[in-house]
Amino acid sequence: MSVRRIDVGPRMSQIVIHGNTVYLAGQTGEGDGVAAQTRDILAKIDGLLAKAGTDKTKILQAIIWLSDMSTFAEMNKEWDAWVPQGNTPARATGEAKL
Repeated sequence: MSVRRIDVGPRMSQIVIHGNTVYLAGQTGEGDGVAAQTRDILAKIDGLLAKAGTDKTKILQAIIWLSDMSTFAEMNKEWDAWVPQGNTPARATGEAKL
């Protein structure tokens, strides 16, 4: 069994690769408002995937947590501009008070 870790920290790794499957740690974004935070998170994901030697066209599943579901449409606008059409992953979005 092949396991490779990238950006290893004392509590978690940002990237874990098992065989041909890449797992990313959860990401949080910086910026004023959900749109800016979403763009920041998606840019971080692009960077992590590049470090792992892959890209967003290979994402199988995404789980998105929002602190308030009233921002769902704002987040979706950024997601829709980023996600590659024809290669959209399975996705779930929920609310979690952080």
